[in-house]
Amino acid sequence: MPVWMVEQVRKIVDPLPRAYEESAWVGVRWRIGSATVAHLFGGEDGLIRITLRGEPDEVAAFEHLGGPYFRAGWGDNVIGMVLDDGTDWSEVGELLLDSYCLQAPEGLAAQVQRPDAAPEPGQA
Repeated sequence: MPVWMVEQVRKIVDPLPRAYEESAWVGVRWRIGSATVAHLFGGEDGLIRITLRGEPDEVAAFEHLGGPYFRAGWGDNVIGMVLDDGTDWSEVGELLLDSYCLQAPEGLAAQVQRPDAAPEPGQA
């Protein structure tokens, strides 16, 4: 697995309250308590993937977007991306923060500064 990709995820997740990194059965995962925030791993096909937790509407969107996005085949709220040299790391960062906030206890999630949501259509 490319070290630079691990470093990119580490840079985003490690500063989050009580988040920690550990080796997984394959690749590396980041957790809060016993809940997985993100799992970065390589496949037999040579592609690098990251899986995270997402809101139900994100999961539905990922199912229909196609590559590099996918809905993981396990869990109700697991989404993923294939990562490569063209990956938008700002987007990955937002997804990682969302995943952390979904998995963390409410008090810890409240400590995370997330990017402002876009205004609803017709609102400024």
